[in-house]
Amino acid sequence: MDLLTDIFRQAGLRRRLLDLHQLLDATALQFPCDRSMGLHVVTAGRVYLHAPSLPQPLCLQTGDVAVMARGCVHTISTHEDMGAVRTVSLAHAWPLPQSDTPGDAPPNALLSGAYQFWHNPVHPFFDEMPDWLVLRAQDGPYPRAMAHSLELLQQELARRELGSETLVYGLLDVIYVLLMREMLQRQGTRTACWSRAIQDPQVMKAVQAMHDDCARAWTLDKLAQHAGLSRTSLAERFRESMGNTPLNYLRTVRMQKAMAALIESERSLEQIAREVGYTDAFSFSKVFKRTAGVAPRDFRRQDTQDKALAWRIA
Repeated sequence: MDLLTDIFRQAGLRRRLLDLHQLLDATALQFPCDRSMGLHVVTAGRVYLHAPSLPQPLCLQTGDVAVMARGCVHTISTHEDMGAVRTVSLAHAWPLPQSDTPGDAPPNALLSGAYQFWHNPVHPFFDEMPDWLVLRAQDGPYPRAMAHSLELLQQELARRELGSETLVYGLLDVIYVLLMREMLQRQGTRTACWSRAIQDPQVMKAVQAMHDDCARAWTLDKLAQHAGLSRTSLAERFRESMGNTPLNYLRTVRMQKAMAALIESERSLEQIAREVGYTDAFSFSKVFKRTAGVAPRDFRRQDTQDKALAWRIA
């Protein structure tokens, strides 16, 4: 299975919001993203991104793309100074205010998409994501696939023709995966992180094996044999590139898959325990609580309550 796809699926990734916002001069958009990661594309004009994690407002111009990590609550406005604008929260006001003059198109437009995690992800990929990744149009042309996808997405949002919804969400997936590839490439130059580790072919083989069959009784010897390395070499290369041990990473993969199983099915704890490599529900529950902070049954119950609340607010 493709690693990035598996990580997103097991983390409970869901599309939550996608639209083309036209920003009036006196309006700011507040994005309550405590459970979301996503992107903004400036399709016209100039906007400012305000966030607690930024030392100062970030200016974005036509063609710029800003990618946010999970939990980066932020506001976007047409002014660097937020004191002169009226803030509209996307959690409570939809659709957005329109221009008072019929046919008068605001000069600033923003294309936004978000992916939402219903439960707390545990995979290191999410921890190492920078709060913001910005691609500037002025720094050079985007790769052809990115440029074409952005253009098609904007056209479909504007036209709203038959089949547009299917095309729009498909294009959003394409754009987001391309952006994640860019982020992985940039993060891969750092020391000791997941993005760097998967660039090592032998470490990648071991990581892929754990994702493909986390229920298998993997040992360091078996993983090393699968990767074509000695036990010592795999442990050293894993630690050097990822800052972790193979068996600790295996536990992370198992817990993420267990979270997905708990919220997507009614299977018993005994069944889920076996599916993710534990011999009984007791040992599984003990590791799960140490990792997630709550027992599996409480996790399943809380996730159901959170989803119900989120849909009532939306």
